[in-house]
Amino acid sequence: MSAALQLVHSSSDPEDARLAALDRYDILDTPKEPAFERVATLIRLVFGVETSVVSMIDGHRQWYKAAQGTPNAEVPVGETFCRLTLQGTEPLIVSDASVDERFKDNPHVTAPGGVRFYASMPLRTNDGFNIGTICAIDSKPRDFSGQELEIFRELARVAMSELELRRLATIDGLTGIETRRAFKEDAAKYVALARRHRSQLSAIAFDIDRFKSINDTYGHAAGDRVLKDVTQAARSQLRSSDLMGRLGGEEFAVVLPDADAASALEVAEKLRHAMQALKFPGSHPPITVTASFGVAALDPGSDDLESLLVKADEALYEAKAIGRNKSLIWRGATTSTTRQVTRRRVLKAGRLVFNGRRSTVDCTVRALWETGAEVDVSTSHDLPDELTLMLKSGGFEWAGKVVVRRPKSVELEFVGG
Repeated sequence: MSAALQLVHSSSDPEDARLAALDRYDILDTPKEPAFERVATLIRLVFGVETSVVSMIDGHRQWYKAAQGTPNAEVPVGETFCRLTLQGTEPLIVSDASVDERFKDNPHVTAPGGVRFYASMPLRTNDGFNIGTICAIDSKPRDFSGQELEIFRELARVAMSELELRRLATIDGLTGIETRRAFKEDAAKYVALARRHRSQLSAIAFDIDRFKSINDTYGHAAGDRVLKDVTQAARSQLRSSDLMGRLGGEEFAVVLPDADAASALEVAEKLRHAMQALKFPGSHPPITVTASFGVAALDPGSDDLESLLVKADEALYEAKAIGRNKSLIWRGATTSTTRQVTRRRVLKAGRLVFNGRRSTVDCTVRALWETGAEVDVSTSHDLPDELTLMLKSGGFEWAGKVVVRRPKSVELEFVGG
């Protein structure tokens, strides 16, 4: 690894440390979970506000783990009130944002029916890092009493406790298979072993088709039964050496050691048929279950676990786009090289610079390696093919070109010296 990248990975910048703390929880971009939905519900009910949010803040956005009263799933961090909340340990209370010098020109305030009352409290880890916030928001000015403030503090502690419980859990309580965090830890070891020995390994990503309609039609108890039976059906078709985890909601992943893409596709088809054959006596009309599958083989020269799962996800999305209840192998261009690339997972705040350095876009760097980087953005649609990646800490920057473009992320290949 170059001296520059070694310095990047050993950075002592406070924001890098905060993002590293956030990364420990592996919470970003996960599906809704009841524990956090309950916190959002309590915020609205207790304080009588229109909008409530449980959020995490990375390098470029405030991402909503749970939210009520808003259609947004995330907002750019530069527009948020909560960027100030992250700077201390105390709540931020704004009784009327329209007359507050810090926020009166904010687009969320100036919009019709915009924000007036805003209260936020940091979600603080045991070792002192603010990784997110809870928020209470309303379009009418109001005050927060001392008692309400204490309740608000307790709700932040509840949300943080749920994050800790989630981080420590290794077995999913409903399905009995590994949780997202535990699966990723074990799967990363499988991948490292396959890379070291240049052996075959493949991954399958799958989810249950139209699962929301099952919950809506038959209720959540029936949905839970479907999740349990789907898991059991899948496990019955897998080897003892295969690894399976629930990534969230109705989303699952499987890692198959010593399996190429063709073999993994055969396994995916077995799983698909086993799920399609499931019966649920007593449901009227009868519950029918199908699932869609994406398959990807490890490229030991360039893939880490994250990039392997991204490829499997892309194949899964394609399977769903062409009609669901299908299994597809990832068909993107290979990035295989004869020289092994060591990708290092990170979570760092960055900025993309282009248009003669006149235009910038905040981003979050998710992985770095000797010759490139994986970067999350709010949207990749308007980004040019050639740009510069800057890290907000340390003053590092690299000229690069986009070699993979996804809706909310890009992979860059560094160019020049």
